[in-house]
Amino acid sequence: MLRSFRAIAAASAALLLATACNSASNSSGSSGDPGKGATVRGVTDDSIKVGGIVSMTTASGYSKKDTDLGAKARYDRANAEGGINGRKIDYIGAEDDGQDPGKNLAAARKLVQQEKVFAVSPMSSVTFSGADFLEQQKVPTFGWGTIPQFCSNPHIYGFNGCLVPMPGGTITQSWPEGLAHVLGGAKGKSVAILANDNDAGKFGIRTYQQGFAAAGFKVAYAKASVPATSTPNDWSAYTKEILRSNGGKAPDAVVSVMQTPYNIGLFTALKRSGFKGLLTDPTDYDPGLLAKKTTAQALDGVHVLLSFEPFESDSAQMQQFKEDIKKAAGKDVPLNMHMLTGYMSADFFLAIAEKAGKDLTVESFQKAASTYSDTGTMVGDRALPKGQKEAFGCGALVQLKNGKYEVSSPFKCYEPIPFK
Repeated sequence: MLRSFRAIAAASAALLLATACNSASNSSGSSGDPGKGATVRGVTDDSIKVGGIVSMTTASGYSKKDTDLGAKARYDRANAEGGINGRKIDYIGAEDDGQDPGKNLAAARKLVQQEKVFAVSPMSSVTFSGADFLEQQKVPTFGWGTIPQFCSNPHIYGFNGCLVPMPGGTITQSWPEGLAHVLGGAKGKSVAILANDNDAGKFGIRTYQQGFAAAGFKVAYAKASVPATSTPNDWSAYTKEILRSNGGKAPDAVVSVMQTPYNIGLFTALKRSGFKGLLTDPTDYDPGLLAKKTTAQALDGVHVLLSFEPFESDSAQMQQFKEDIKKAAGKDVPLNMHMLTGYMSADFFLAIAEKAGKDLTVESFQKAASTYSDTGTMVGDRALPKGQKEAFGCGALVQLKNGKYEVSSPFKCYEPIPFK
């Protein structure tokens, strides 16, 4: 399905490029090859133009809008410190793709063909149909590497590496190993894994099924069967299967590879059915969710996977992040994981752009990226080209207890396993 999806996106992009060829080739301020020539798309003597693509609105009500704020906060600090090699970052904000494949591609085209950005950072959506177009146009693109396009394109980078690798790559073990830490070991413990019926969900099931088994868990249930277009009104079909999946009994833990509205429905239904085991997901680290009593109750006790340092960390980097967000927002605001994904996407782009030097072209950027590495960031040690084949391998778990988050498994880097 993924191959056909990418083929359709590529064909659409090729057709759109063909129709726009004359106007694009004659536009001022951009050469035919974005990495060479008298001018470089989005780069002037004193600025670098950058845009983003973010799912700010979705049919389910789930929003990643604060990804844009996080990116802005990091770019603002870079500019306050003098910019990158003498150039300020002209961040024009993020396009809203509505978590729709057609809009994602349209947003990518707009940023490149109309806005003429040098880079797209952040890109945060569960759909990335614009990936082939951005790769064809040699646009450095940064985001959360939770979908396959971050694992197979030379110009596309995950700020925490590639989280859903292709065969031959590796799988990060931060979730299963963190869960084993919480449960006092994986031996004799069983998990049920549930995801949406879409490309991201199917890859998530394939990845985590291998990861949890490698960590020593019994994977009693693993399905990508929940409709991705709208949250179910009745979860009983799913809860019945899950609660009988471990030889007729409930598993020790339920792992949801889904977004907040789905998690609220699933976890509420499981609790009402009498499930007493551990609940965990990768998305619900957001103090703003606690404003509604029903939401707070649904997520109480849930262990949330983080691929970055928890906000509860007292590291210098985390304190800087909090200061930057406050300045960008103009006030104190509740922190959430989307802010940090935007911030770290921008941070990774800035780090490579700095290394590329004053003569910034796509070619010099890619050359700098090909040997880039650093240590001690809020996502662990970063290295390329490793990050386009495997995750950086670090993570933590936090648990929502009595209205606040507590670290249940500390931020740590784990050895990855081969992806088969």
